[in-house]
Amino acid sequence: METTTYADRRGQIQNYFDRTAVAAWATLTSDAPVGRIRTTVRAGRNQMRNTLLSWLPEDLHGRRILDAGCGTGALAVEAARRGAEVVAIDLSPTLVNLARDRLPTDLRGTVDFHSGDMLDEKLGRFDHVVAMDSIIHYDTTDAVKALSQLAERTSTSIVFTYAPRTPLLATMIAIGRLLPRGDRAPWLEPMAKDKILSLMVQDKTLNAWQAGRTQRVSSGFYKSQALELKKS
Repeated sequence: METTTYADRRGQIQNYFDRTAVAAWATLTSDAPVGRIRTTVRAGRNQMRNTLLSWLPEDLHGRRILDAGCGTGALAVEAARRGAEVVAIDLSPTLVNLARDRLPTDLRGTVDFHSGDMLDEKLGRFDHVVAMDSIIHYDTTDAVKALSQLAERTSTSIVFTYAPRTPLLATMIAIGRLLPRGDRAPWLEPMAKDKILSLMVQDKTLNAWQAGRTQRVSSGFYKSQALELKKS
């Protein structure tokens, strides 16, 4: 069975989104017309983004937020509109540049965009971290280790998404792995909530955190589970 480390997979993700999928991602995250399948994915992502935002305080003035895996910046924009100081980072420099270009003029200076690793300690400390669809390509052990490193610099909550274990998702992943390597996206790594929580208990940082709200979004080909972690 093929295995990868966090660093290996991070490189695959950066390569895919910065070179192969930029045009498609830019269209998907815009208002441009898309096909039926991508319409369901767009709707699912919008629903998930709204869910994660609803788990943050309505008034974010004085709060520092990390948008870990910001993509084209839609969530960062909404957090900034609530008054947050937002640090938005993504592996793809091209997507980050697109996010900068899309930032509304009235929000200039409220979002600090970076391209690079969301685990970079130089980004500083945060009140809240949002990681929407940014750990879904890592195996559960690496994903929980990443959450632990984020938790070391977070005071209040982390809200994130993961790919839930479902028969349909397993079939989709299996089909995707049959594609030529040059054509395939980094596949999703389905996770089970019980395993995530078990690994959290064993982690010296995350054992001080508790799981809170959870919500699954299923919209066509978009299948994602949100989970809230709160510091005890």
